[in-house]
Amino acid sequence: MNKSLKMLGLAIIVLAAIVLILSYFLGWTNNNAVQAGSFAAMVVGLIIYIIFGKKQLGEQN
Repeated sequence: MNKSLKMLGLAIIVLAAIVLILSYFLGWTNNNAVQAGSFAAMVVGLIIYIIFGKKQLGEQN
């Protein structure tokens, strides 16, 4: 279960990056909600990835 949650964090980071790239090409750069939402999703995904990565590392020892 922890491995799937770790991968969920990575997927959230990738999706947020894709949204940022699409917003640039579609001209949504004036919309701060899209930018802030993607940034928040990246931070949440990174936190999930780190927390569950450490838990998985602790279980291996």
